Amino acid sequence: MPLAHVAALHGVDWSTVRRAEDAAIERWEQTRPPVRLRMIGVDEKYLGRRSKTRREKFITIVSNLETGEPIWIGPGRREETLGSWLLSLTPEQKSALVLFAMDMHEPFANAVRSDPALAHVAIVHDPFHIMKRAGEAIDELRRRVLFRAGPELRALGRGKRWLFLRAWVRLSGAQRADLADLLRANHKLAHAYQIKEHLRDVLHAPSGEEMKLGLLCILRRTARKDNEPIRKLHDSLRNHFDAIVALGKHRPPTG
Repeated sequence: MPLAHVAALHGVDWSTVRRAEDAAIERWEQTRPPVRLRMIGVDEKYLGRRSKTRREKFITIVSNLETGEPIWIGPGRREETLGSWLLSLTPEQKSALVLFAMDMHEPFANAVRSDPALAHVAIVHDPFHIMKRAGEAIDELRRRVLFRAGPELRALGRGKRWLFLRAWVRLSGAQRADLADLLRANHKLAHAYQIKEHLRDVLHAPSGEEMKLGLLCILRRTARKDNEPIRKLHDSLRNHFDAIVALGKHRPPTG
């Protein structure tokens, strides 16, 4: 419940509730057993266009994937940003780490790889960010196709962007019919959507080997050079192949 609601419910000032919450968290931190870091999540958050006075427009958030707790926040999203947190870890803490789950932002991976004490740690890309990259590719292709299309296809596709991005299994019968009409109208869009849904299935493969074989199949399907957005997806999947396949081996609790 938001602090303002708690304050109104009990007839006290908001700052009083905030101090009580801080004190409760401090007592909890002092009494709970030490948490050993094994699986680390790294992500960035955009602070928004309103933060004009801030030099950094992003913050980097480090979390413990096994407990779901954010454990560190730093300004920026550069290699040095994550590196400053890594410098705070002891050799014992680094040796206990198993993996880092992150998106495809190279500076984060570079920060981990450049630390010799983390040579044993796996880098894993989580399914959300992989599918986000696939969604960006199909959205770029959708815009290109509809821009060059005639008035009938443009009218058919107006307001339907979200249909291309949502998983097929989450669409209603009427929504599937609308999407099918759009996919029948353009074979490139149909091909791209099939690849996106294929990739979604591959990311849920029951084993690392099956995920690897499925990803290789997708790379063959995305290798055509005449479809630039899908070719960009191909290059991204190929460049991050090992970190995607590591998802099938480690299955970190990402979210």
